[in-house]
Amino acid sequence: MSDALLADLREESEELDRLVADLRPDGWATPTPAPRWTVAHQIAHLAWTDDAALLAVTDPDGFAAHAAQALKDPDGFVDEGAGAGAAAPPAELLARWRDGRTRLADALAAAPAGARFPWYGPPMSATSMATARLMETWAHGQDVADALGAVRPPTARLRHVAWIGVRARDYAYAVRGLTPPAEPFRVELTAPDGSPWTYGPEDATQRITGPALDFCLLVTQRAHRDDTALRAEGAHASAWLDIAQAFAGPAGPGRAPKGAA
Repeated sequence: MSDALLADLREESEELDRLVADLRPDGWATPTPAPRWTVAHQIAHLAWTDDAALLAVTDPDGFAAHAAQALKDPDGFVDEGAGAGAAAPPAELLARWRDGRTRLADALAAAPAGARFPWYGPPMSATSMATARLMETWAHGQDVADALGAVRPPTARLRHVAWIGVRARDYAYAVRGLTPPAEPFRVELTAPDGSPWTYGPEDATQRITGPALDFCLLVTQRAHRDDTALRAEGAHASAWLDIAQAFAGPAGPGRAPKGAA
């Protein structure tokens, strides 16, 4: 497990922590772009998922029982977990999230090399688990920032979100019952500092280009494709942008374009 990756996960969590740490109780009740979810729901969901990840790392059998319950009603299970946590007093919820993410980071740091852990999608290595937690922390942090009117400058930590978005290409098809294209894609993104982040063979005919921030917003379903500067070359690449998701679980409805009724 890379110390640098765990440091990035910690920094991503701390950035979101700073947004909510001094909120008044009514601030925790602020609606976010996710329907029916407040700021408290967003933090409660992260705390709930950190607990689930810790269970997967430390007690795979216990996680299997948990996942079996979740698969009976994936959307309802997630909403129920977020709702239960959001009902707690803000100070208690914040303390729970802080404690859970710290214990998860410690468990991932201590995980044996090569170990793989069960998850709602395919099993994950410690590195993939940490990357997924960073991705989800960033995505739900975006919901909180949007709700509070805060602007978060993009950072190099987006590289982890972009990486998992690219790696999850075939999963986005599979979760919808579709067959992914056999040919590889080329993804060329412009990082926040202007440097290139590239994935896939240079000679691929199916290509995605654009800002890394826009790609990360798209694959976490925090922005509609029409509200990004992403460009697709090739029919398969274009179709992927309509269904891309970086997260495990059922495909969500995504965001409507800005200005849509």
